Amino acid sequence: MLNNLASGRRIALRIVLLQFAVALLVGGTFLVLGRREAASAAAGAVVVALGTAVMSARMFSGIGGAGLALGRLLAGMLLKWVVIVGGLVVILFQFKLPPLAAITGLVAAYAVYLLAFRFKG
Repeated sequence: MLNNLASGRRIALRIVLLQFAVALLVGGTFLVLGRREAASAAAGAVVVALGTAVMSARMFSGIGGAGLALGRLLAGMLLKWVVIVGGLVVILFQFKLPPLAAITGLVAAYAVYLLAFRFKG
């Protein structure tokens, strides 16, 4: 059980770091269109990385039975979506950054999350 927990923590850390790397990549790509677009794209990806980090911290917070693990998973997913939706609200309505760039950054970072388990190694 401890080995699986440690493995899960390593995978979660790798995903979060890859999502931050995608944030830099998307932000740099959108820099061609302007600073506001670059900031918006990078912020969209960072919001997803932060959501994944919060979910991972909640999921891997300790050892317990299956019921406790399921509860942590559900609580982590809920927290992740609160962070993502809240971050998008801040990006789009508080800072009034371009929405297409923010959504593009969000999708790019979330693609890392979805593809992470497809390529093991």
